[in-house]
Amino acid sequence: MADISHPPMEQLQDLEYCIDSNPPWVETVLLAFQNYILMLGTSVMIPSILVPLMGGNSGDKVRVIQTILFVSGINTLLQALFGTRLPTVVGGSYAYVVPILYIIGDSSLQRIPDPQERFLRTMRAVQGALIIASSLQIILGYSQLWGIFSRFFSPLGMAPVIGLVGLGLFERGFPKCISIVGNCVEIGIPMFLLIIGLSQYMKHYRPFRDVPIFERFPVIICVSIIWLYALILTAGGAYRHRPAKTQDSCRTDRANLISTAPWFKFPYPLQWGPPTFDAGHSVAMMAAVLVSLAESTAAYKAASRLAIATPPPAYVLSRGIGWQGIGILLDGLFGTGTGSTVSVENVGLLGLTRVGSRRVVQISAGFMIFFSMLGKFGALFASIPFPIFAAMYCVLFGLVASVGLSFLQFTNMNSMRNLIITGLSLFLGISVPQYFNDSWGSSGHGPVHTRAGWFNAFLNTIFLSPPTVGLIVSVFLDNTLEVEKSKKDRGMPWWVKFRTFRGDNRNEEFYTLPFNLNRFFPPT
Repeated sequence: MADISHPPMEQLQDLEYCIDSNPPWVETVLLAFQNYILMLGTSVMIPSILVPLMGGNSGDKVRVIQTILFVSGINTLLQALFGTRLPTVVGGSYAYVVPILYIIGDSSLQRIPDPQERFLRTMRAVQGALIIASSLQIILGYSQLWGIFSRFFSPLGMAPVIGLVGLGLFERGFPKCISIVGNCVEIGIPMFLLIIGLSQYMKHYRPFRDVPIFERFPVIICVSIIWLYALILTAGGAYRHRPAKTQDSCRTDRANLISTAPWFKFPYPLQWGPPTFDAGHSVAMMAAVLVSLAESTAAYKAASRLAIATPPPAYVLSRGIGWQGIGILLDGLFGTGTGSTVSVENVGLLGLTRVGSRRVVQISAGFMIFFSMLGKFGALFASIPFPIFAAMYCVLFGLVASVGLSFLQFTNMNSMRNLIITGLSLFLGISVPQYFNDSWGSSGHGPVHTRAGWFNAFLNTIFLSPPTVGLIVSVFLDNTLEVEKSKKDRGMPWWVKFRTFRGDNRNEEFYTLPFNLNRFFPPT
């Protein structure tokens, strides 16, 4: 047999900073600000969709955006310090949109004539549902149930799930990122080409000392250039007589964020009033919690690989999920209007910049909290046109998907069993949510359409998520088809040492809690 030209490698090549190594302080702060800029897209887009449907005005939208940023900063810091301790940003999630739309459409809320009162009542209902649903992740995490379930994972089972986090989220999460770019090609296409050109073709060009600025800071540089370009187009009247959809996507002054944002506003718990609780709303929201659980699990695995860390052991994964449940509880208490999950685009940024430092993400959490309180400054950055973010997502989601597929190197891909599991998981993970999404677009509701609205929202939410469908298919097939004689083929000899905290010496180095807290929470 010929020599293997590219043998399996535990660590990716060309990554310069791992989870516990840090760039110089100036670079660290700039990288942290870059993470903050990137997560603004989701933080602005979700309220822009949901708040008007609730009956809220521009001022309400700004307050919701500020609240999302504030709570995202807290959740990111908690996750980086006490959760998985991976360099992951925790932000708003589109997994919660379907249950929230179900709550918005509740007949008791729709009958309220005053839009402002309807907004407040709807927000309180969403808060109550999030508070109840958060208990699901808290229980699954801190009881170690999710960790026990994760022992059924293998490189073969997780590869398509992580791949679908990138390949699938662009469709559901960012209403077709390509189509958003297409809504404003004069902004989206230059941004797409510029970020690839700087980060890949010019990454070795170092005009200042020995710092690879184009490789390290492509988001800051590209956003600054294209944003200025968009400002010039807007001021020059390029969109004056264009369709409303194009103006909403392209103009830098359409969001009405800066004028309505207060100079200073401190988000606080129960700022919208006391939450209201409804069993149907809570059950529907639990589906979104399960979806965020699957998506975050895959994102944690991808982040560990991009941060040159070991795959998080079962105990660490459960700990992270438990803290994520606390984060959803905070979403409900503060009233962010949506739940939270790991930001996939920020995971992709680790690979684009080749920096997986935990400190960078911790400082970015400080930026989120700081700018959420300074309303005018936060609104200035939040007014960046959506096509700029969409162009970046097209690159970053693809990078995360390829990281997932890299786990296949530890498996035998000459095995028909493995080929069937991988192919079927990817195909069903993309096609089933696409079917549900098309049905929603054509009829206004998902394929599951019964008289029980909570039941419809629950199943439609589950099957609209590519990673969740992929997880169900891949884990089931991987643990039922010829399991005993396929342990080596599915990559278990490499994977098994990462299933327990003390299975590999590096686990303790990467995932031990700070401040000697492991004395009180000993790993299992």
